[in-house]
Amino acid sequence: MMIKNNKMKSILVFGGGGALLFLFSWLHLFQSAGTYTSKIVLEAVMFQGDTVQHEIVRSIYLPRIAIGILAGASLAVAGVLFQTLTKNPLASPATLGVNAGAYFFVVLGAVLLPTAFFTNGFVMAFAGGALAAILVFVMSGGFHATPVKMALAGMILTLLFSSLTSIFQIFYETETSGLFLWGNGSLVQQDWRGVLFAIPILILVTCVALLLSGKMDILLLGEEKAASLGENIKQTQVVLFILAVGLTATTVSVVGPIGFVGLIAPHLMRLIGFRKHRPLILASLLWGANILLFADILGRVLDPTLKEVPVGSVTALIGAPWLIYLIFRHRSMFRRTNETMTLGGSNRKKRIPYKWLIVLGLAGLVISFIFGVVASGQGLQWAETWQALTNPDNHGLRFIVLELRMSRVLVALVCGLLLAMSGLIFQGILRNPLADPSVLGVTAGAGMGAILVLFLFTNISVALLPVGAIAGAVLAIAIVLILGWKLSFQPSALALIGIAVSSFASAIIQLFITRFNMNAAGALTWLSGSTYATGFPELQLYLLIPLLILLPVSFIYMKRLNVLGLGEDEAVNLGENVSQTRIVLAIIATVAAASSVAAVGTIGFVGLVAPHLARLLSGYDNRKIYGLSLLFGGILLVVADTFSRVILFPKEIPSGLVVALIGAPLFLWLMNRQHNR
Repeated sequence: MMIKNNKMKSILVFGGGGALLFLFSWLHLFQSAGTYTSKIVLEAVMFQGDTVQHEIVRSIYLPRIAIGILAGASLAVAGVLFQTLTKNPLASPATLGVNAGAYFFVVLGAVLLPTAFFTNGFVMAFAGGALAAILVFVMSGGFHATPVKMALAGMILTLLFSSLTSIFQIFYETETSGLFLWGNGSLVQQDWRGVLFAIPILILVTCVALLLSGKMDILLLGEEKAASLGENIKQTQVVLFILAVGLTATTVSVVGPIGFVGLIAPHLMRLIGFRKHRPLILASLLWGANILLFADILGRVLDPTLKEVPVGSVTALIGAPWLIYLIFRHRSMFRRTNETMTLGGSNRKKRIPYKWLIVLGLAGLVISFIFGVVASGQGLQWAETWQALTNPDNHGLRFIVLELRMSRVLVALVCGLLLAMSGLIFQGILRNPLADPSVLGVTAGAGMGAILVLFLFTNISVALLPVGAIAGAVLAIAIVLILGWKLSFQPSALALIGIAVSSFASAIIQLFITRFNMNAAGALTWLSGSTYATGFPELQLYLLIPLLILLPVSFIYMKRLNVLGLGEDEAVNLGENVSQTRIVLAIIATVAAASSVAAVGTIGFVGLVAPHLARLLSGYDNRKIYGLSLLFGGILLVVADTFSRVILFPKEIPSGLVVALIGAPLFLWLMNRQHNR
């Protein structure tokens, strides 16, 4: 795709890009105007005529196009700056968690400083974006960070900030109601204020970046060479950091977090042949605007009812495949990091005997179960719970305790068992400590399959929901495994591919929710993973049969999982049919995760946290890890369910968000621990 003729390249990129932007702007305008005549639209653009239709075009449709151009341009320039600053081809405001951090702080500002919010939205977004960028830098290893570690840390930090944002939105529904649409990025404008706010910042930052373009070229030569040429490296890096975060904060404070544009535009320009930063910044600016405007047009084509598909969902549909393409394009980067992560257990000499660990685990499970049954919004109701269990005539109390609480706790318990089983198996067969059904895209794929079944077959029985969930999960993991196989199952590459597949599936889900006018609050709660209103029907329909079949079968395969842990060559020498074992175990893990998703939605991190806790305590033998892992998974989800019910009573936090708050920091710690070995 490299174009060697500079004149032809400039004509194609700048001339063609400018013409395309003009065309997209007109398409967008006439798409918005709908039934308006061309005459009215042209009069409005030329500021002639003063009817209501003219005013709507000028005050709503034109600002939307303008902010789309500005936001796309800003994100693209921010992407260039972040990639140069970190020397990371996978860096962008989205992959480094800057978008999510900025958005969380905007929501925080709306809650804590409501009267001053509209004047300090940018300040809060800048603070959040800067904090996220610094956290990613530190957590991924500081000055020793590799691009892969940085991208992974950014993606996981994004999940953490997203969970915190969702909790604030649930708890402070009124204060944050105006920000809800921003969660996935929206270009909707009611006037020109957003445009007038963003224009001077974009112009100023772009001018400064162009002035620094020579220093940025030198920076890519390496710090030693740059220093030998007399460059003040730290000063340049600090300025670039402020510029990149400033552009991202501007975009988030006006249109919300929009992913992938900052990743796509700079790489597209590099593929065409731009290497020097001055033309690269200008070309990325132009094509970033094109990409975002095209995404907004495409979103309205996908949803002709104009119910407002978030443009961030559309950019995820385009950007997720692009991220996978970049992973393959930079595959050597994964080899350079020499990531041969293997599963390791505890090396502590003084270890609690296994039988005592099982006893303690069972005791913890029983206590958490009882705690979950007696806990309510009014506190612990020991006497009422005992009466409900012993007095069959007290129908009202029995209904509350048995039907509403106990059945729900049982659902959480079984889902925890299944997710822990799934995570342990995926980690074992892939020899990847970062593997988890949610990280590998299995839970999002299952959610996509379930929601497609609901919408495509409106009269279908809910009993067939698991079929859709399993089909979606199988499709997602098949894609991840096939692509991962081509990269020799490099742990970080596999995790990044899983995150990309998960982003794509989540975008499909959001698209269908908007397109078919589903109850958004209910759907988003389900997608966050919630045990709300679940009980014996879900237990019977989705969970019991998979649990009774998979539990003994998977345990039988634990010995073979130990053999796989020795490495493929060693396993073959020991007579193990490696391919067959991997396929059977992958099916078990996928069905286990999909059954859980069909019952309670997309809950992540249980499959990551529980096996690692068990491994730290019990050592390397998967037969021992298995039992403990299931116990920890059950305890984790039962406790999360209980807290989700009582902490903010009468409001509820989806259990998946509580688990994410625990799991995301632990994931980052585990990743750092593995790399530091």
